[in-house]
Amino acid sequence: MVSIGSGIAGRVSSRAPGGLGWLGGALALAAMVAGGPAHAADGPVLNSGDTAWLLTSTVLVLMMTIPGLALFYAGMVRRKNMLATGTQSFAICALVTVLWMVVGYSLAFTEGSPYLGGLGRAFLMGMEKGNVGPIAATIPESVFMMFQMTFAIITPALITGAFADRLKFSSLLAFMTLWLLVVYVPVAHWVWGPGGFLSAAGVLDFAGGTVVHINAGVAGLVAAYVIGPRKGYGTENMAPHNLMYSLIGASLLWVGWFGFNAGSAVVADGLAGMAMAVTQIAAAAAALSWMFIEWALRGKPSVLGIVSGAVAGLVAITPASGFVNPSGALAIGLIAGAVCFWGATWLKKTLGYDDSLDAFGVHGVGGIAGALLTGVFAVSSVGGEGKSGLIDGNAAQIGTQAYGVVITIVYCAIATFILLKLVQLVFGLRVTPEEEREGLDISLHGETVH
Repeated sequence: MVSIGSGIAGRVSSRAPGGLGWLGGALALAAMVAGGPAHAADGPVLNSGDTAWLLTSTVLVLMMTIPGLALFYAGMVRRKNMLATGTQSFAICALVTVLWMVVGYSLAFTEGSPYLGGLGRAFLMGMEKGNVGPIAATIPESVFMMFQMTFAIITPALITGAFADRLKFSSLLAFMTLWLLVVYVPVAHWVWGPGGFLSAAGVLDFAGGTVVHINAGVAGLVAAYVIGPRKGYGTENMAPHNLMYSLIGASLLWVGWFGFNAGSAVVADGLAGMAMAVTQIAAAAAALSWMFIEWALRGKPSVLGIVSGAVAGLVAITPASGFVNPSGALAIGLIAGAVCFWGATWLKKTLGYDDSLDAFGVHGVGGIAGALLTGVFAVSSVGGEGKSGLIDGNAAQIGTQAYGVVITIVYCAIATFILLKLVQLVFGLRVTPEEEREGLDISLHGETVH
């Protein structure tokens, strides 16, 4: 993420159309005559264009969870679990909003130690209308807080794909509360917060490869092992009940991802534009990569395959989106489609875990691939001085990226296992076999889709 700031005169003279360039000079001249510096006001100045872009990006990222992810996941489960699956995303949205307001934002984005922020913004105390954001002095802090809230919302929601059809709703709420505070918030501080130790080590993660996707994917893998497979997994037909819902959901994710990646530039500038371009290219390349591999191996290009490929490309480009050029994005997308197809098919079958909706196969594998490939394809002409990878003469960045990946995987896996066992001890994790056979829509919520 980047920060910029400039005075009113500089902004007017640089942004005004041709014939109005005199206005900036007039402001500067007036300030000089008055005996003051050549700007109209001291301190940061909010910019309406930057603010509007981040407001828009915030809405786009929220749309990724509700309705995007809710539809994407709900279409992939059996009909009897459709409402329960969509409700998980909706409930997590509400739960995380309150947790972020109470303490999450403060611990992630205020100064503290290299490992965790402080409590200076607990309950958003001291956040006034005129506060500027901690990353860019041209946007209100309230908008930056909301933007980061949407990332905190979608990350635990992604995990639910790994244990679809079998987790108790009460256990879901308890686990997600603990996981957000114990896993997501510290990792967000390490990578994006002031003084975070992974950021200080030079780990590059523009929009959430480690913070969002590796975190969610690894947590999903651990949960799949701890909770165990669905009843009848491997012997009963568990095909998606409505792939049109999943197609619509994936489309909403694709569109919303422009807010996710281009919005992470924070301001409306050339970096945001490049992040948008490489996001589109990587998603398209991965969709085609997965589709053609599946077509060659299985004889038909499936709808689920092409939409899963697109999501894989979006995942993989996320950490790299502010550091790579279009050629790098094309390569990342093509590689991501292949490795995530492998992760969602061969790897899952070989290791024998029931990751119901491929949370690890797409987000975990794609996030790891994207983080490492950032160390290959990052170029300083996009990311800036010191932010380059192998093709730009900095082979050491691959090792730095691997360091960030390993730290995130180890911490997330251990913490997630402990939290799941704690919730299991207090609440239990799974619904009863009878409830699972009946379907979670009826057994947990008393409702059904006809």
